[in-house]
Amino acid sequence: MHMMTKVAVAALMTAGIAGEAAATEWNVSVWGKRRAFTEHIEKIAELVSEKTGGEFTMNISYGGLSKNTENLDGIQIGAFEMAQICAGYHPDKNPSLTVLELPFLGVNSLEMETEVSMKLYEHPAVQDDLARWNATLLMPSPMPQYNIAGVGDAPKTLADFKGLSVRATGGIGSAMETVGAVPTSVTSEEARQAMDSGVVKAVAFAPHAHMSFGTIEPAKWWTTNLNPGTVNCPVVVNTDALAALTDAEREALLGSVEEALAYYIDFYNNETMAKWGPLLEEKGVEQITYSDEALKEFRAAAAGPIAAQWVEDNAAKGLPAQELLDLVTGVIGGGS
Repeated sequence: MHMMTKVAVAALMTAGIAGEAAATEWNVSVWGKRRAFTEHIEKIAELVSEKTGGEFTMNISYGGLSKNTENLDGIQIGAFEMAQICAGYHPDKNPSLTVLELPFLGVNSLEMETEVSMKLYEHPAVQDDLARWNATLLMPSPMPQYNIAGVGDAPKTLADFKGLSVRATGGIGSAMETVGAVPTSVTSEEARQAMDSGVVKAVAFAPHAHMSFGTIEPAKWWTTNLNPGTVNCPVVVNTDALAALTDAEREALLGSVEEALAYYIDFYNNETMAKWGPLLEEKGVEQITYSDEALKEFRAAAAGPIAAQWVEDNAAKGLPAQELLDLVTGVIGGGS
């Protein structure tokens, strides 16, 4: 009887080890801290675990696996299976995505940002662009239009931006250059330090990032409606890891994207933005609103020329740049 018990225990242990081996765990590289920007990742991890009875789980690491500017490299070598990236951090690595970072595209909601991103991600040239990094695009991290918080004299007119050092990446940085500002490309995690040390006087962020990274703390002013653009920060997965999933696991992942994005948008609109206005009031931050005429002038100076330059530069790299831009503007304008 004693011998039988030992055999039974050994069999159970073996079954347990086999069960563990069958489970799938993905490592996910993000940065900063949990915030509106990462809620769809937290949600999809929850949904995938639920749908697979805990057999497919995600270990979400906030900065423990990679620098945010190196997440795409980590995906390429399989250092982790999923990551959030921002196209503007490394435009040369993902030029096709930077079309969504052009200024004044006319995106006016998180829902529209999601729609146009997903449509672009389906384009073969975009998929080929990311395939160079063994990456498959999973879903966007839709953000509202950026605005600027800063210290020192508030830019009451567009002319007041002349000489102002501002943390602004991608197309937003290019747009700010057209009004004489001096864009500086530092990562989101470096923005507060750059502001405190005087490297920049202002930072262009979406509201959640101003709160998460502390740039609203020293700010004296905020532009309510400059709306020069936003950045595109998709969630990507390692293509080999995606292929290695079972059919059920892959369905659990891909079938959860829509619900995760809906959760994200609801969270951003109803949680984050509900806190933003009261926070500005509480801190006594001066809110600057520009006239329609001034904004029209800004758009005229920035939108067309920067888009034309983007098409020229990226067509030279072999991308169907005009086609990508037309796709984006078509979706935004209510086209296909």
